[in-house]
Amino acid sequence: MRLRHLVARGFRNLADARHELPPRGLALLGANAQGKSNFLEAVYYPVVFRSFRGAQDQTVATFGGPGFHLEAAVEDTDAADSVVTATWQAASRRKRIAVDEVEAARVSGAVGHWLAVVFLPADLGLASGPAPERRHYLDRLLSLSDAAYLRALSRYRAALAQRNSALRQGRPELAWPFDRPLAEAGAAVVTARCRWAGPAARRFAAEFECLGEAEEATLAYRGTAELADPDAWEPALLDAREADQARCMTTVGPHRDDLTLRIGGRLLREFGSTGQLRSAASRRVSISISLSATAARSGRCF
Repeated sequence: MRLRHLVARGFRNLADARHELPPRGLALLGANAQGKSNFLEAVYYPVVFRSFRGAQDQTVATFGGPGFHLEAAVEDTDAADSVVTATWQAASRRKRIAVDEVEAARVSGAVGHWLAVVFLPADLGLASGPAPERRHYLDRLLSLSDAAYLRALSRYRAALAQRNSALRQGRPELAWPFDRPLAEAGAAVVTARCRWAGPAARRFAAEFECLGEAEEATLAYRGTAELADPDAWEPALLDAREADQARCMTTVGPHRDDLTLRIGGRLLREFGSTGQLRSAASRRVSISISLSATAARSGRCF
């Protein structure tokens, strides 16, 4: 899969233009503040239809302009080529997303037609930061490679939010009815994550070995694998009810899981050198490119 051309209008400080991308790739050279990162931001925007910097759409549009329009023409050797567009109008504050000129009712309907991975300085947090950064990375990767995972994750987050809201209000009788939808969606989330972890761990170890790392590098999914079975949730949630009420939050489920990275059996985020942390973060980007693209083409998740 590659980007054949990119049309950008009204996006950041970029001049309105159609950019043809060479098959062999390209390198961007230039002085600071001339738009190199903005161009990369425009390239990535049609992947998840938001800025990789976390910026809101109104700040992405050119100052004082009517909005922005992006068009990504995607060439895929294993599937039909497609054209993905995103248009944001300042007057209505409305975003229109389309694939091959057919408007998508939801973002999830357009995600996956263009796959790309961005590696930023802040991505060192994937190796050295707290668990939420790694969960966000994993959710983004699997959502791009499997629409069913994105749907399950959305249902899980909705049920979790309602359950936690009731617990914070001291209304446990309103929280427990969300146990079943939480279990059904959560089991699908855990199943997909566990399937992904095996191939990812093997590739992670192999690439560190290729870099000449003397000690074994490992990647493992840290969670309760039994929760891949929806029927395992009922006893787990019942056992946790007292703790849930005391902490006013749900203490069981994949929203508390993590990825553990180790070298020589020691946690990388605690004992890894700066070089090892950079290598780990970049290896995970490589895994993203390989596994997400393969999963998208095959229609399955790892």
